[in-house]
Amino acid sequence: MAEFGIIKTGGKQYKVKVGDSLKVEKLEGKTIEFDNLLDGGKVKATIISQIKAPKVRIVKFHSKKRYKRNKGHRQNLSIIKIEKISK
Repeated sequence: MAEFGIIKTGGKQYKVKVGDSLKVEKLEGKTIEFDNLLDGGKVKATIISQIKAPKVRIVKFHSKKRYKRNKGHRQNLSIIKIEKISK
């Protein structure tokens, strides 16, 4: 059994080991299987919960032009727990 693995999800790579829980962009289903980018094996994970990240404020502003726009965004996230790493 491998000590750790590298998985890719949501355009990002994560170094994980068995028992880790991490926040990733929203995933569907109960269990997910990722490819291990180190040795070509598999990494199995279960979804613990679905949450939303804190709000990010976007402000567009042009000085001396009376232009101001506000926008907010909250990213949907999944909390996953790594169950098994195999070769």
